[in-house]
Amino acid sequence: MRLSQMLFVTLRESPAEAVIPSHQLLLRAGYIRSVGSGLYSYLPLMWRVLQKVSAIVREEMNATGAQECLLPQLQPSELWKESGRWDTYTKAEGIMFAFKDRRDREVALGPTHEEVITTIAKDMIRSYRQLPTHLYQIQSKFRDEIRPRFGLMRGREFIMKDGYSFHTNEESLKETYRDMDRAYRNMFSRCGLDFVAVEADSGAIGGSGSQEFMVLAEIGEDEILYTEDGKYAANVEKAESIPPDAELSPFSEYEKRETPNTPTIATLADFAQCSPTAILKNVLYEAVLDNDLLVLVLVSIRGDRDVNDVKLQNEISKLVSEFGANAVLSLEVPDEVAQKKWAVKPLPLGYIAADLSDDCIKKAKNIHPQFVRMVDQTAVDLKNFVTGANESGYHAFGVNWEQQYPLPKLVVDVRKAEAGDRCVRDPEQVLKSARGIEVGHIFQLGTKYSAKMGATFTGEDGKPSPFVMGCYGVGVSRLAQSAVEQSHDKDGIIWPPAIAPYHAIIVVPNINDQTAMEAAENLYQELNSAGIETLLDDRKERAGVKFKDADLIGIPYRIVTGRSLKEGKVEVVQRATKESQDIPLDEVVTTIKNWLDLAINNE
Repeated sequence: MRLSQMLFVTLRESPAEAVIPSHQLLLRAGYIRSVGSGLYSYLPLMWRVLQKVSAIVREEMNATGAQECLLPQLQPSELWKESGRWDTYTKAEGIMFAFKDRRDREVALGPTHEEVITTIAKDMIRSYRQLPTHLYQIQSKFRDEIRPRFGLMRGREFIMKDGYSFHTNEESLKETYRDMDRAYRNMFSRCGLDFVAVEADSGAIGGSGSQEFMVLAEIGEDEILYTEDGKYAANVEKAESIPPDAELSPFSEYEKRETPNTPTIATLADFAQCSPTAILKNVLYEAVLDNDLLVLVLVSIRGDRDVNDVKLQNEISKLVSEFGANAVLSLEVPDEVAQKKWAVKPLPLGYIAADLSDDCIKKAKNIHPQFVRMVDQTAVDLKNFVTGANESGYHAFGVNWEQQYPLPKLVVDVRKAEAGDRCVRDPEQVLKSARGIEVGHIFQLGTKYSAKMGATFTGEDGKPSPFVMGCYGVGVSRLAQSAVEQSHDKDGIIWPPAIAPYHAIIVVPNINDQTAMEAAENLYQELNSAGIETLLDDRKERAGVKFKDADLIGIPYRIVTGRSLKEGKVEVVQRATKESQDIPLDEVVTTIKNWLDLAINNE
């Protein structure tokens, strides 16, 4: 492709909307353009990158025996109500674009396709002889993000590969799950990414287990906890750990004391001259369920630990059926304003005890009349601890479970694991922290969807059984931007050769130099004929502008038909290392082809 004929516009300054390097560079280099909040046009260079990423994903999926299809983006609400996720996605998370058509029927633009694919399996797969079956697609998805940001990292429309497998039993599912683990590692390695596979929370997708694939980057939205021996890695939402041992409490007698201006653990520990591990923290949450019932949850946890909201929501989700509900719509720590909806009188925030009376809750139809009380494992064995006294400015000292307060029946792990904690798999290993960008996620769904939607097959015994399912996603557009975030310098993008829009760019410093143009034209033809995808910068621009643009767009190899032509050579610069060398004209194609083969095979 000749740049003089291409839609190619670069920017010298980063647009104000872009705050991370990859977003800034994709905009400046003319790969994408914003048309609205979280909405981007993929311009010719970007589309070539996305096609290459998709081709790698497709090759690895096909190699496992998965079959490609294309599912409708517009989905009827009936399917989502059948699975019980309509309210979760339209009210709780609120991420689904849902609306009514002209016949007043509720429909939505799909953020995912479990319901659609389960319906297809229900209609078409009758017998165990048709299993296992694995279908996948690559297409646009939609999420009504509250705060779209970071370009393609968190947009409202994005390209994704999502696959779904159907099995007779868990053993068959786990075999495909292992196949997907290998396929995903191949995909991301071939794309030239530095990534790590981590244990993950399944979120709204659900299921018994899942694993995320994270591209390591400082701006990553997710925190990863890992061990240096490489045997454990998990998203902080899922991570488990062994916290530091609690220090011995200096208090031996129970007494209520005035503790002015100590609403936080730090101020209380300083006032009481004790370790935060000798303090019991009581955190109040309000959960709204999908039947509009408000449930108040009181969590008791050791003072040096924080509550992991994801783990807590999972624990509450296990209880929702007791309240006649299917899901948790929201979970928040109520401030003084929020309390007025359900509290008989203002509560002493920062001074609450584990025995906060149920009488604090207003009597109302949509409010559960009792606190759901949970205690984190870190707090179960505390002795002579300090905790709130249910009165502002006062704490109780020398408190013991079953003496002053009953130990909650629900003992749970809802603490946030932290760097510096010991690993549960090997206590000799200490957890370290890194940031990551999620580019892939695989799930063992089990029968979560098939059981609810009545999707069954006839087994060898002649009896109907629900499909055992798996789900496997790759963020294609996010992966492309992640590669830029991980591989760039002050001058621009450094594309891994396997997904670069072009392999080489020929720069002609002076297009009025007939010899230079003739050499460039010949090389352009020879390189493209040899399968080396090549750009020719034949624009009427200064040489400096062309060099800057070549660096900015990140093409792996730059060929310059300049002064060295007098010696029958051209300058070749490798974008990743900036290493420059003069190569004879008749060796350029062979040299770059060898470099390219080596680079792609090593990824």
